[in-house]
Amino acid sequence: MSLTATAPVRALDAGALRRHWPLLPLAATVLFLLAPLPAGDATASGKVGPADAASLLLALVCGIQALRGRVRTLSPLGVLVLGAPGVGLAVSTMTAGDPYAALPGFVRYLQVFVLVPAAVVLLVRDAREFRIAAGCFVVLALVQGAVGVVQYATQTGASYQGANVRAVGTFGPGDVMGMATVVAYGLVVATAAALAPGLPRRVRRTAGAAALVLVLPLVLSFSRGAWIATLGAAVLVMAMAGIRRALRVLVALAALGVVLVGGLGVGSEMVAERLTSITQVSSAPDQSVTDRYTMWAAAESMWRERPAVGVGLKGFPAHRDGHSSLGLSSGSDTAGAGQAFIKQPLLSPHNMYLLILSEQGLIGLLALAGGWAALLVAGLRRCAVGADRAVRDCGLIATGLFVWQLTDFLYADIGGPSTVLTGVIIGLAAWWALPSPGFATGTGTGTGTATGTAPGRAPLAAEGPAGR
Repeated sequence: MSLTATAPVRALDAGALRRHWPLLPLAATVLFLLAPLPAGDATASGKVGPADAASLLLALVCGIQALRGRVRTLSPLGVLVLGAPGVGLAVSTMTAGDPYAALPGFVRYLQVFVLVPAAVVLLVRDAREFRIAAGCFVVLALVQGAVGVVQYATQTGASYQGANVRAVGTFGPGDVMGMATVVAYGLVVATAAALAPGLPRRVRRTAGAAALVLVLPLVLSFSRGAWIATLGAAVLVMAMAGIRRALRVLVALAALGVVLVGGLGVGSEMVAERLTSITQVSSAPDQSVTDRYTMWAAAESMWRERPAVGVGLKGFPAHRDGHSSLGLSSGSDTAGAGQAFIKQPLLSPHNMYLLILSEQGLIGLLALAGGWAALLVAGLRRCAVGADRAVRDCGLIATGLFVWQLTDFLYADIGGPSTVLTGVIIGLAAWWALPSPGFATGTGTGTGTATGTAPGRAPLAAEGPAGR
C-alpha cells in the first residue's frame, strides 16, 4: 500500500483517538478485571485493584473534561439522582458510632455510586461511545468465561461438592461470584445486541453467537443468584425486543441446554442439584441459605435500632453477632483455584437493600434505591415511547444490565474487584434514562445543538455509516 493510500487511514485513526480518548479509562475500568489477582486478594478490604485505579482516573478525566466544557449537560433530575447518594452517605458517615471506621466505606460507596456513574454519564457522548463501553463487557465475559470453562474441564477451579470444578475465572475462590457476574453482564449485553433491530445483521449474528457461548461458563459457575438475575434480565430484553425475536432466542437457548447438559453431560448432576436447591430455600435450606436468612434478620434488627441513619457505614460486621441467632455459622469455606483452604467471615447480609437499610437507614435507602427506581422507570418509559431505531440497542442493553443488577441486589451486595462495574452499569442506565436537554435522536450528545453535536467535535453524520 502506498503512502498516499495509508495517509487517510492514519488520519482516521488519529481523529478517532482524539474523539474517543476520554473513553480509555472507562474501557480500562472494565478490561483491567482480566488481570489475575494473587490468591486471597479477591475480597481483601482496603486493596485498590487495577480496575479501581482506572475508575479513579476516569473520574479525574471527567473533571478535566468538565472544566473544558466537553461533557454532556445534566438535567435537574440527573443532578438529583446522581448527587443524592453522596448526601445520604455523608449523613451516614457523620452519624456513625465511629466516623473514622466508617470513612473507608464512605470512600468506596462514593466511588461506586456517585463518581463512576456520573463520569460515565458525562463522558459517554453518543450511541457509538455507549456501544464501545458495552462491547468491553462482552470481551471481559468471553475471556473470563473461557478461563472458567478450562477450570471446570481440568478440575482447577474452586472447590464445589468436594471437587475443584467451580468456574471462577481469574477472581479465585475468595470471590466465587466475580466470574459469574461479569459473564452474566456480557451475556445480557450480547443478547440485547442480538435482538436490536437497528444493528447490522452481521453484528447481531456475532452477538447472538457470543450470547450462546457465554451460557456455558455461566452454568459452570453454579451461581443460583446469577442464573436467576440473568434469566429475568434476558426475558425482559426479549419481551422489549418483540415476541418473534424472543421466540427464536428461546429456541436456540433450549437447544443449547439440551446439547450441553443432556447430550454432553456437562455438570448435569451438579446443575440439577443446584437448580433443585432453588426451590428448597424455604422447606430445606442448605447452610449458605440459612446463614443468609440469619444475616437478613440481623440487618433488619440493626435498622429497627436506628431506623433513620442506621448503624453507620462498615458497621454491619461489628453489630452482626449482637443481632444474630445461634444458627449463623462461623464463615464460608473456600478452597481451590490455587488457594489453600480458607474460612471467610460473613461480613454482610448478602442483600444490598438490607445492607443499605442496616448501615444507612431510611435516609440512605431513599437516596440510593430511590434514585435507582427513578432511573428504571425513566429508562423503561423511554424504551416504551419508541426510541429511535438507530439507538434502540442502547436502551435494551442499558435496561437489561440495570435490571440484572437490581435483581442481583436481592441476594448479593457489593464486594470484590467486580464491584466497580456496578458503578459503570448505573452510569450506562442513567445515560439512557436521563438524556440531556437537546438530546433529539439519541445518536449525539445533547451538549450542543438539537442534533447532538458536542463542542469541538464533528457531527456524527460526518463520521460515516460506522457511526450508526
